[in-house]
Amino acid sequence: MGNAALINMSGVDSQDSYTLIEASSDYIVIDKSPGVNLHRNYAKQSLVDILNADFPGINLHLVHRLDDATSGLLLLAKNPEAAAELGALFANREIEKYYLALADGKPSKKQGSVVGDIKKSRSGSYLLSRTRSNPSVTQFFSYSLGSGRRAYLLKPHTGKTHQLRVVMKSLGTAIIGDNRYGPTSQESDRMYLHATALRFRFRGEQRVYVSLPKFGELFADGGLATALLDCQSPWALPWPSLN
Repeated sequence: MGNAALINMSGVDSQDSYTLIEASSDYIVIDKSPGVNLHRNYAKQSLVDILNADFPGINLHLVHRLDDATSGLLLLAKNPEAAAELGALFANREIEKYYLALADGKPSKKQGSVVGDIKKSRSGSYLLSRTRSNPSVTQFFSYSLGSGRRAYLLKPHTGKTHQLRVVMKSLGTAIIGDNRYGPTSQESDRMYLHATALRFRFRGEQRVYVSLPKFGELFADGGLATALLDCQSPWALPWPSLN
């Protein structure tokens, strides 16, 4: 169990692919850097390749995923038994996940929940539908940063493809730096979505991990103080009703 302290962005090598948060006997928790690919796809090396090299003799198992452009906490099991247990916790929505995002513009609502099916469009991207046959569920708070910019603390209850990016677009405020769902003319040093916290019970013990964002000029904005403070214990907030 552990909480990762905020690391000064100027003191971190931007080429690092991850920071190790914890290595237990059954899993590791890392803070993935933005832009690092989990799988090889078209790259010669993936984050999984790097991790397997850094943990020789251990076959690490992904039990959840982050988009390449997203930074933050990622959990990998060290053995098949732990992978099955952790995978079941994710599938049964027993692992709390919290994310921090930045966006420009006025949202359709400043806090609440967003529920709806996520469907693939003809372009290959995803969109939020008003139907609810197998809906994504997301709760959120937002914080004014001035100059039309807001921070969003997001709590997804489901794990649909591109869920948070699609939800933010549905609010009329695509995540800054999101090249797929945001303005194509927008330039940014990264996509401003970071997985800040995980909380779950594993083998009788409460596990809590928090890691605030390290990379990105906009994450260094002093106006983020309230949002970053809330990110350190997001489960304690009065989350909007799902009804």
